[in-house]
Amino acid sequence: MTDRMRPADIALALLVVVAWGLNFVVVKVGVTHVPPMLLGALRFMLAAFPAILFVRRPDVPLRLLVLYGLTASVGQFAFLFTAVKLGMPTGLASLVLQSQAFFTLVLAALVLKEQWSAPQLGGLALAGCGLALIGSAHGAHMPLIGFGLTLAAATSWAASNVVTRVISHRGPVNQLGLVVWGSLVPPIPFLLLSYGLEGPSAMGDALAAFNWEALAALAYLSLVATLFGYSIWTGLLTRYRANLVAPFSLLVPVVGLTTGWVVYGEALQAVHFAGAALLMAGLALNLWGTRLRAWLANRF
Repeated sequence: MTDRMRPADIALALLVVVAWGLNFVVVKVGVTHVPPMLLGALRFMLAAFPAILFVRRPDVPLRLLVLYGLTASVGQFAFLFTAVKLGMPTGLASLVLQSQAFFTLVLAALVLKEQWSAPQLGGLALAGCGLALIGSAHGAHMPLIGFGLTLAAATSWAASNVVTRVISHRGPVNQLGLVVWGSLVPPIPFLLLSYGLEGPSAMGDALAAFNWEALAALAYLSLVATLFGYSIWTGLLTRYRANLVAPFSLLVPVVGLTTGWVVYGEALQAVHFAGAALLMAGLALNLWGTRLRAWLANRF
């Protein structure tokens, strides 16, 4: 692995950032036409088929593959889609979802007994303050239940990160294969949730009224955000160190907030800006704090 990214690969990383940032606006389009649980089922059906015909199944025990699918896909997107359906602004959703990095630290410490560094603790404290500020501004423009569900989505994403670490401890794994074959898990749970929570009548009405906007949203979520985004991201992680690639994810909320404002007029309040600044500072400290501390130690 090299220490410098080629310009072409930087461009690919930025393309993924844009694709993932736009994803939140597309989610809102999707849940406008299709109930959240049914949308989840359709998304992962399309993500799995026909890709499994061309992508080899990863060498992962079935129980871990199922656990990955339940956390990375069912839990994360059941909560996120419902949050957006209930009025969570798309831009804030893209930002709050990044708190997964800190929930990952907590779960990894509890499950994998990983130790925290001082910069990680500092980043966790900053992010916690940022999330508290954002949550304090709930109201007509950000329902508290939407904020809570987005935090639940971030927690589920974090749980999938821990599952991925457990899988990676067994040896190298094709991450794209994990995403594709893991997409076989969510459709049945999502369909059961849709039947139980949304009802067969709502499911039938949504499918009968399925239009080009719903189809475009579904295609974007399945093919662009899932298969394209993760295949490019995985390729970058195989060629470069994680600390070169991971910081690009900090730009996803920038795209999400911008597109939420442009498309839906989602204007942030001052408290949102303050909370966002603290959350992003916490993320940055988590990523670069150790290197910064080492640099300062060498300089002084």
